[in-house]
Amino acid sequence: MIVITGGAGMIGSIIAWHLNTKLERNDIVIVDRITHEDQWQNLVKRQYAHYLDKDQLMAWLQDSNGKSHTDIEAVIHMGAISATTERDFNQLVETNIQYSQNLWTWCAVNKVPFFYASSAATYGDGNLGYDDANIDNLRPLNGYGYSKHFFDQWALRQVSKNLPTPPSWAGFKFFNVYGPNEYHKERMASVALHTFNQFSQTGTMKLFKGTKAGVEDGMQMRDFVYVKDAAAVVIHFLEAALSSQSAPNGIYNTGTGHARSFKDLATSVMQSMHSEPHITFIDMPQDLQGKYQYFTEAVMSKLANAGYKQPFHSLEDGVRDYVQNYLMQEDKYC
Repeated sequence: MIVITGGAGMIGSIIAWHLNTKLERNDIVIVDRITHEDQWQNLVKRQYAHYLDKDQLMAWLQDSNGKSHTDIEAVIHMGAISATTERDFNQLVETNIQYSQNLWTWCAVNKVPFFYASSAATYGDGNLGYDDANIDNLRPLNGYGYSKHFFDQWALRQVSKNLPTPPSWAGFKFFNVYGPNEYHKERMASVALHTFNQFSQTGTMKLFKGTKAGVEDGMQMRDFVYVKDAAAVVIHFLEAALSSQSAPNGIYNTGTGHARSFKDLATSVMQSMHSEPHITFIDMPQDLQGKYQYFTEAVMSKLANAGYKQPFHSLEDGVRDYVQNYLMQEDKYC
């Protein structure tokens, strides 16, 4: 069996989609805590063996005799508090750090491959670049980014100190992921989804003005990665581990390597809706000022050197698939 925490989330449910449709696997344990009233719909099309609340997992990993399950082939840990605006740092520590450490330790003891979600938020304002080869001196801009950075550093310390580690492991620094099954994320949903909704309702899309010197309105840049591509990277490492041909352990950027503007993204969404684009520029909210990344672009050479050769969707192709095959359909779930 394969355990997916955060399995009812966007990336987790698309990883399950890959397992169901690409690998024909349904021996999946979905772990999550669904709080949005519609998020259960991310699971309707999935085939899986068990669903557990996040607080049930550690006990479930032990059988009735207190021994660890021997049929767990891998743990894919996508579960986390993912809101960059989360202010309760104690919650971030408990959920994003300690929970991850407990799963890592269980996988190390039981020799189970472990793959987890990190984040491009760990890179902070980008002054130190976006190279996954050296993450020691990064300064995230918010508590969420720091919680992910802390666990990245903790994992690398286990390796450097020759402490127990899972036999195969990888952390994925996801950049700006967009695509189907993100509908429960509300404010934290991608600008692609916000564009579709706003434009459908009002005939325009609101983007931030360029509040930083040299940045024009709507020209803040991001490395936008389609969720199907993000999930495919995780599946690549999983398949390598299950075939005893493990890819190199480590932390990997998961983006396209090409930054595009929010204006490009919004324009592509509206064009995919077969409409003339219309954009309105607004001031940035106070709670984002000083905590906002104006540019992200993943250095992707490490992932390529690890053997990942699949092409990523271009922004236009990913948006077109998302809009026309999901958002414009009566059933928008993957």
